[in-house]
Amino acid sequence: MYQEDSNELTYRRFPRVPPERRIGAFLIDFVTVWFVSLFFGAAVQWLIFFITWLFMRVIVVDRNQGQSLGRYALDIKVIDTRFYRLPDLIALGKREGLLGFGAMLACLGLNNFSNGLLLLFLLTPLLVDCIAAFFDEDKDRAFHDRLAETMIIQTPRGFSLDLRLKKLFAQIQRNMRKY
Repeated sequence: MYQEDSNELTYRRFPRVPPERRIGAFLIDFVTVWFVSLFFGAAVQWLIFFITWLFMRVIVVDRNQGQSLGRYALDIKVIDTRFYRLPDLIALGKREGLLGFGAMLACLGLNNFSNGLLLLFLLTPLLVDCIAAFFDEDKDRAFHDRLAETMIIQTPRGFSLDLRLKKLFAQIQRNMRKY
């Protein structure tokens, strides 16, 4: 990230978001949208999934300071890499259109869980898109982030679900050791 200060470019570094938090936020959003789309027939389920995905990950994110339900639960948000603020609707649409298409294919694959080859084939675009984040050591940007010039950062605003669950499990372990 570069920031222009008096004709010099300075690098601005944001705290890295651990991959398990990114995956957790994605899964919370994915399961929520998948659950909503299950109420519709198989003929339109994929269309309802994609429309709901775009609503939840573009409109809600635009109105909620860069956070969807999953990102809010895990204290992360999406920002524009050029201006360090909430991306505009076009950038969010590009980002989530690509990610939503991969998620929609994964949803179709999970609905046909009995056919393992089809499941693997339909999960591949999503895996290829997101695997880039593991190899980008500096900004942890996946292909959809690079396309829309966005990135995921940690934020103090959120529910801290992962930290609360860790604390709960640690407390349960301490109580189990007492007995």
